[in-house]
Amino acid sequence: MTNVLSAVAWPYADGPRHIGHVSGFGVPSDVFSRYSRMAGHDVLMVSGTDEHGTPILVQAEQEGVSPRELADRYNRVIVEDLQGLGLSYDLFTRTTTRNHYAVAQELFKVVNRNGYLVPRTTQGAISPSTGRTLPDRYIEGTCPICGYDGARGDQCDNCGNQLDAIDLRNPRSRINGETPLFVETEHLFLDLPALADQLGGWLQTRSGWRPNVLKFALNLLDDVKPRAMTRDIDWGIPVPLPGWDGKRLYVWFDAVIGYLSASIEWARRTGDPEAWRRWWCDPSAESYYFMGKDNITFHAQIWPAELLAHNAAPGPYGVLNLPTEVVSSEFLTQEGRKFSSSRSVVIYVRDVLARYGPDPLRYFLSVAGPETQDTDFTWSEFVRRNNDELVGTWGNLVNRTASMINRNFGAIPAAGELTVADQELIAKSNQAFGAVGDLLRQHRVKQALGTAMGNAADANQYLSQQAPWKESDLDRRGTILHVAAQVVADTNRLLAPFLPHSTQQVHATLGGTGVFAPSPEIQEVDDLDGGPAYPIITGDYTDQPRWASVPVVPGTPVAPPTPIFSKLGPEIVEEELARLYKRD
Repeated sequence: MTNVLSAVAWPYADGPRHIGHVSGFGVPSDVFSRYSRMAGHDVLMVSGTDEHGTPILVQAEQEGVSPRELADRYNRVIVEDLQGLGLSYDLFTRTTTRNHYAVAQELFKVVNRNGYLVPRTTQGAISPSTGRTLPDRYIEGTCPICGYDGARGDQCDNCGNQLDAIDLRNPRSRINGETPLFVETEHLFLDLPALADQLGGWLQTRSGWRPNVLKFALNLLDDVKPRAMTRDIDWGIPVPLPGWDGKRLYVWFDAVIGYLSASIEWARRTGDPEAWRRWWCDPSAESYYFMGKDNITFHAQIWPAELLAHNAAPGPYGVLNLPTEVVSSEFLTQEGRKFSSSRSVVIYVRDVLARYGPDPLRYFLSVAGPETQDTDFTWSEFVRRNNDELVGTWGNLVNRTASMINRNFGAIPAAGELTVADQELIAKSNQAFGAVGDLLRQHRVKQALGTAMGNAADANQYLSQQAPWKESDLDRRGTILHVAAQVVADTNRLLAPFLPHSTQQVHATLGGTGVFAPSPEIQEVDDLDGGPAYPIITGDYTDQPRWASVPVVPGTPVAPPTPIFSKLGPEIVEEELARLYKRD
């Protein structure tokens, strides 16, 4: 058994999540975490809402509410979205807890004490019309490196390079389009050049990473520069050093620390405050960070640099583990267009859950998501995969097997003498656990799901060839259905990480009792250190099915089945496209 940290990107608390978000951080991390638990590992899956920074402040001002009120509203919306999708967090919290403030400030003080935060005078942008600071992310212009018109003042999403707002050509405010003024201001910078050799050495030891992620991370070292870790803003975590009053921690400095602070909060809530160290301080522990490709910089460079700077002479948290792997997905587009909530090019998670349920969405994002290249979501493909694969292949196998068992025997029949065909199917089904598990350990979710679904296709073909409905020998008919039930049970285990809601139903269909695929729950909790109460996602995931074939038990009653999945009509495509274009 290995301690496995599943560190899931922190969704920004400025609105509901759309399916492009959860295609990168949500579903892949949950599939991996559920599999790892079934395989016997001790998993800690943590995240929360990221609630500091300029976008929250600007949006709150536009809506006439405080930043905290805005964050409270969308924290709850996001918690409901992610719990409804079945993401099995041990703790999903938020960055406005007093626990997080304390952990972030402690790391900042240690990194500063170790000499890796250096003061520098720089050019900060202000709004000419309001006189207020205009942070980098709210300035757009032409990238001086690749020429992309739409680069932000801190990073170009086209070429991935770090930028300074003053270097943009034709800079403009994203708020009102005006040209910003640049004035001198002092900030504390993370000394990335001083850490570049250590970062490069660490990255060179990484094996098994997706090639695009590792190549991108190594390329970042070609022109590494100090990066500001403080901001002129009045919404965020105060800089915990004398002489820096009025400054706040850069939102990306504190957000990545959330993985640690959430782990500490989880441990405190379990009554064992030091339990988090098994995932963070034990060198044999493994940690996997899940996100979209726009966050590679912060997880493959900034966060490891913070950890290296901290570990040079660690504080009370001790030496902290660097990531085992940064698991980044590419982008999901919608009907050929980039997702954009502001432009209403969006499909919200909660809308899909309300109309189609969680597992059809989880299935699509697993089998056709942006694992290693940008992928387009279309409603026609969503309907096709639901009907042909979930309903036509897997649902059909479950229903026909359970129906024939119920009609002919009322319970799972015993197996008689096995033929070569029987033995080959059972052996292949058994071997699928090794194949699918190997693929999931490599984060090859698409291929893993395809292999699991291949089990169902093989069983459908077996039933068609053996035709138990034509078999006059009752013992032989029972043997065929016993073999089919075994493969259904195996396939259900193989699909449990991907389809937790429906695999619970299949478990019951074959006469199973109790929890098969544990579900997360929402709890209302008090801040551990006296702050306002808030909702969290958590759950008890100790009762997991084993990642192995378990023999079905003859005599287990099987009732008449009900359909596991619903077929979607072609009109769904027109209805959903009408919703999209109506918003346009």
